Amino acid sequence: MSDDAIREVFAGLGEITIRKMFGGKGIYHDGLIVGVEVRGEILLKADVVSAPDFEAAGAKRWAYDGKGRPVHMPYWSIPDNAIDDPDELATWTRKAYEAALRTRK
Repeated sequence: MSDDAIREVFAGLGEITIRKMFGGKGIYHDGLIVGVEVRGEILLKADVVSAPDFEAAGAKRWAYDGKGRPVHMPYWSIPDNAIDDPDELATWTRKAYEAALRTRK
């Protein structure tokens, strides 16, 4: 996925920076990671507060195979109803930023 396409997804959140990482891209807002791009898919950061919202909206949690068992990461797919709706998409990218704020170290 191109950096311009990623910026379009996050337009409702504001300025982002994009950094290459582990075969994908990390997406940052105000210095905090709010999402990743992996294999052409954008995944949004969630935490214990926001993950139930993502799950209820039908989003899927990112997991990878860790020696025969799934390793779940704190990133979720964009809910289908937000893909073509800029206002709804902005709501979900803000949720990702709020999760990043709550989980920063």
